[in-house]
Amino acid sequence: MTGLTFTPRSQPLAVPAAVGRRPRLYVLDGLRLFAALFVALHHFAGTARADRPGNPIWGRPVSEIMPSVFRVASYGWIGVEIFFVISGFVICMSCWGRSPREFFVSRVIRLYPAYWFGVLFTTGVLAAFPGVWERLAARDVLLNLTMLQSGSGVGNVDGVYWTLWAELRFYLLFLVVVAFGLTYRRVVLFCCVWGAVAMLTPVVGFPPLRLIANPDGAWYFIAGLALYLMYRFGQDLLLWGILGLSWLMGQKEIGTRIDTVEGVSGWRGAVLIFTVFLLVMVAIASGKLDWVRGKWLVTAGALTYPLYLMHYAAGTTVINRLRSEMDARVLILVVLAGFLVLSYGVHRWVERPLAGVVKRGLESAFARQGRVGG
Repeated sequence: MTGLTFTPRSQPLAVPAAVGRRPRLYVLDGLRLFAALFVALHHFAGTARADRPGNPIWGRPVSEIMPSVFRVASYGWIGVEIFFVISGFVICMSCWGRSPREFFVSRVIRLYPAYWFGVLFTTGVLAAFPGVWERLAARDVLLNLTMLQSGSGVGNVDGVYWTLWAELRFYLLFLVVVAFGLTYRRVVLFCCVWGAVAMLTPVVGFPPLRLIANPDGAWYFIAGLALYLMYRFGQDLLLWGILGLSWLMGQKEIGTRIDTVEGVSGWRGAVLIFTVFLLVMVAIASGKLDWVRGKWLVTAGALTYPLYLMHYAAGTTVINRLRSEMDARVLILVVLAGFLVLSYGVHRWVERPLAGVVKRGLESAFARQGRVGG
């Protein structure tokens, strides 16, 4: 495997040649599951809502019930930022050499089958066990099946779905680059242009531009793209500059999120976790973690998306019903284990079969479009 090299300053910067094909990055599967579990722990035992007196999840502040768990769980929200960085890396990796049509099909079959189940599952749980979360009207639940509810001003069936709206906007932007064909230069240019627009958008104050640029999440996706370019082509000063700027902008967004949304964790601790994660990603990009392997990691990665989709509203509802039946720490472990088992079932018997059906249908429709024309 080709080692990573730096372009000497005395020489003009040339586009690096791609390194040879590398093995599957099993470590990313493990990181994704870790991030999902960290987010779930936060939602169960580390949110400001769960720490209020008389809250519907635990009945009293979770910091009084299990203070040590609360201190750790209060930082679990950073798992979302970890997701975004990994998404930038993986999307760039999986789309290299693909056509826009292939990119579109791959995203649809990856996102929608498990999501459809998650919407219906969570709606059913909230209908059967009311009192913790307000259930949406039927028409709003149906709109949620499109994954476009945030663009229509409609609430989410589960609060975690807000991240999918950020992911969709990233995909639509990156589709432009995919349409032209992914190259080192084009992805770097995309990172620079998107970053510049995301930086200026809060000052401009133009809502449509903010919607497209997604300044709250852009720099995490950009960091992932830069890390993948490091992985594929090797390191250079330009990619380190993009990654460094992403860290600087990211730490500012982390502080803003703590001040305006989370309110339960410290900025220093959150930035430390984010920094350590980026260093791990640099190690992955440099090939230093290629030795991490194991089929169980592939399964772990497959559980991540269904777990993320289903754990929050349904999981806190289960905690509400069982909180007086067992120790709080044991209850969290039982709920997490239960959702991991459920997630495997969804992946095995819902996501995979339905993804195959949707893929064949879309490919048939595109083939028909090519034959009919017009």
